Amino acid sequence: MTTHWNIDGAHSDPWGNQRAGFSAKASINRKDFGLGWNQVLEAGGVLVGDRVDIELEVQAVKATAAQAA
Repeated sequence: MTTHWNIDGAHSDPWGNQRAGFSAKASINRKDFGLGWNQVLEAGGVLVGDRVDIELEVQAVKATAAQAA
């Protein structure tokens, strides 16, 4: 498994809310999770690869006191 994550920054948006951005990438082997099914193709090779790439882009907004109450 390989992973990479990044904090893309925090700032105020045009409405005065505090926002933060995060991104993350990971690659996993599906067979590590017991997912071994596959099918051989007529042209050669297999239908499903072993590596699964996961990418996340997340934006969080800090709750104001009025929203938290």
